Amino acid sequence: MIGRLTGVIAEKSPPHVLIDVQGVGYELDVPMSSFYHLPGLGERATLLTHFVVREDAQQLFGFLTAAERSAFRQLIRISGVGPRTALSILSGLSVTELTQAIAQQQAGRLVKVPGIGKKTAERLLLELKGKLGPDLGTAGAAVANDAQADIVQALVALGYNDREAALALKALPPDVGVSDGIKLALKSLSR
Repeated sequence: MIGRLTGVIAEKSPPHVLIDVQGVGYELDVPMSSFYHLPGLGERATLLTHFVVREDAQQLFGFLTAAERSAFRQLIRISGVGPRTALSILSGLSVTELTQAIAQQQAGRLVKVPGIGKKTAERLLLELKGKLGPDLGTAGAAVANDAQADIVQALVALGYNDREAALALKALPPDVGVSDGIKLALKSLSR
């Protein structure tokens, strides 16, 4: 499975991105929340990924934060919600807004997303209740700088899930460097 890509952005056409990684171009679909925060053409970027293999296609989805990828994975577990619908939801609502809508059972906020009807919104509220908790909602906000994003990506690469990485990140001082942050996070996760 492809978990993360770091390379140069070769093409950008919403919602598609082409990242050149050592001469190999990877096509990714990204939510608009990630797309707007990507660097310009020719600049380096790191995206967390989710790889979907179907009978008729192989698709790679990219995310700037672990919280977005985790929310995407929760969404596609719901019957009737595929990767395209999950991308649409994450393009229309931030992870924090989605978490708040689920916690407050606000179907109206979900219905405003293109492609989400009343029945789908109600199913999302029912099936995601308790699954998109406060940890996930604040994880996107918690990854406020490059050092924190690098720490989360390192923890995920070491086999920790997105939620564990976000919790470990919360325990770190806000101005910690990458190497010290990884060491401190590993210590807190080993307890």
